[in-house]
Amino acid sequence: MRELILGTAGHVDHGKTSLIKALTGIDTDRLKEEKARGITIELGFAYIDLPCGHRLGIVDVPGHEKFVRNMVAGAAGMDLVAFIIAADEGIMPQTREHFEICQLLGIRDGLIVLTKKDMVSEEWLEMVEDDVRDFFKGSFLEEAPIIAVSSVTGEGVDGVRAVLDEKIRKTVFQEEHGPFRLAVDRVFSMKGFGTVITGSSMNGRVALGEELEFYPAGVIAKVRGIQVHGMDVDLVEAGHRTAINLQGIDKEQVNRGDMAATPDSLVNSTLLDADFHYLASNPAKLKNRSQVRVHVGTREIAGRLVFLEQDELQPGEKGAVQLLLLEPAAVWPGDRYVIRSYSPVRTIGGGTIRNNAPPKRKRTSAQDRENNRRVFEIYSDGSDQERLLLFLREAGQAGLTQKQLSTRLGVFGNRLKKLLQLPVSTGEIVVVDSERQRLVAAPVVESLTRTILDVLTRYHEANPLKTGLAREELRSGFKPPVDPKLFQYALDTLLKKKEIVQEQAEIRLPGFAVTLQVDEQELRNTILELYRQGGLTPPILSEVKERLKDFPEKQVNQVFALLLQDKHLVKVSESLYFDPASLEKLAGQLTAYIQKEGEIDAPRFKDLTGLTRKFSIPILEYFDRIKLTIRIGDKRVLRKG
Repeated sequence: MRELILGTAGHVDHGKTSLIKALTGIDTDRLKEEKARGITIELGFAYIDLPCGHRLGIVDVPGHEKFVRNMVAGAAGMDLVAFIIAADEGIMPQTREHFEICQLLGIRDGLIVLTKKDMVSEEWLEMVEDDVRDFFKGSFLEEAPIIAVSSVTGEGVDGVRAVLDEKIRKTVFQEEHGPFRLAVDRVFSMKGFGTVITGSSMNGRVALGEELEFYPAGVIAKVRGIQVHGMDVDLVEAGHRTAINLQGIDKEQVNRGDMAATPDSLVNSTLLDADFHYLASNPAKLKNRSQVRVHVGTREIAGRLVFLEQDELQPGEKGAVQLLLLEPAAVWPGDRYVIRSYSPVRTIGGGTIRNNAPPKRKRTSAQDRENNRRVFEIYSDGSDQERLLLFLREAGQAGLTQKQLSTRLGVFGNRLKKLLQLPVSTGEIVVVDSERQRLVAAPVVESLTRTILDVLTRYHEANPLKTGLAREELRSGFKPPVDPKLFQYALDTLLKKKEIVQEQAEIRLPGFAVTLQVDEQELRNTILELYRQGGLTPPILSEVKERLKDFPEKQVNQVFALLLQDKHLVKVSESLYFDPASLEKLAGQLTAYIQKEGEIDAPRFKDLTGLTRKFSIPILEYFDRIKLTIRIGDKRVLRKG
């Protein structure tokens, strides 16, 4: 069953780890350096069994400003937060930064714990409580319970446990379906077991024997064992602190920050469209293309913020941005992220990822910015179907497979199939490759069909003596070339509408017909007469063209092509063309000879025709090509009986 994960947040030395130990009996500081320095450096993990029957996983984060990076990694999997503030110190710098991070990551529930109650007077405690209530005013913790505790005496700890129990009792737990995702926060190797990863299960479920893919590297491993809070289980769902023992992968192939997920459920990208909130606590405006640190999941990636509708943001403002990352990220739309400045390092903002593989967006002109505004309106206010159509339009002629659409939308299985039913049935989306289930937006197909008609129109104008354009020549003329299946779909659409005509391998417009001008008709007649007179000993092509040098070469070539197409000439070799009647008469003579003699060779063919080798050999090879004869050794026989 899906569970929830509680995370701590708060300033260094405000008693987060001590409170967890008082609640659970588990010391989450496991490193020698943590013991020696008395502060949390790495993420720590514990759990608590509540009276309601649920086991609540707990992530303890470091409070020191030097380890905020680790804090963000731990906060990424939180469902609710225990915000810790020491009663003797009150609101401190990391109190503010941790709270901003919690808000940016979309945490929407929690409680406030005032620790070190035993170190202050009741009057002081009341004053601190008032300050804390003011601090959280207007936020998701405005109405949160405030419990004062002492981890030393144990006072108030039962109150924390009771509040957690009440919150979990009120939670409606739904069964998780769809792909599994876990942001890796720790990787280690155990003797006799091999590679182990830990993290907070974010989505879906995974079972023993199933495979996980690690993004962005793309390596795949098999699940050998699963533990939840130290207990072996056969299957894990979302909301659990999880350790997974892997088979077929080395420790060095996995890194903290990787996303472990059901294979093919994510896409790597160095571009992300996102909403961005520039925190009001920032001291100065933020310029376009600022270099930043992007925290997503448990990963930190260097990158730049590109504003899509303005040139700068003032503190407290929001905007549409494109994140340009130096390394690929693998996320779903709806995932939250945090931005920290590059240097000096501090949290400056964050928001929600809207598109995990967008095109690179322009921002130069007013039209570019207006287009970007409309796209982000669809992200924020549009339905899943509107976003689906947007992704397909932007994919252009390449289209998207159903699997690719799933990773772009974060919608899988039957939910996606149901989502596609209406637009496919109404023709807003077309299936151009049923085998791969590749989809293309209808406007993309319509644009392609219009382009095909425009190309044919221009071709007929430039080549009035050619009856049509070869199908493959038409397709390959597009830059880049159109996918064959999409191209065939567009042709079929035009053929059904009778807007084009296909004759064998040629495509033409239905109203087009070759019409020879007076000079072209003269040229045609001249060529035909030369070959009729030549009979079986015609002039070679270069000689013919020499005689026709008063005509433009392009025109001569087009008339030759037309005569070949209309079968008024027969091409026997690159330089030899023949009058078809002469060849047909010779074919009859040859057939009669072989029927009588049973075979013929080159010398006897020469005697039969009186032709020199210049003509006899090419003609014999031509008869072989048209399957009148077949060569066996140095002799030829009729191919038919």
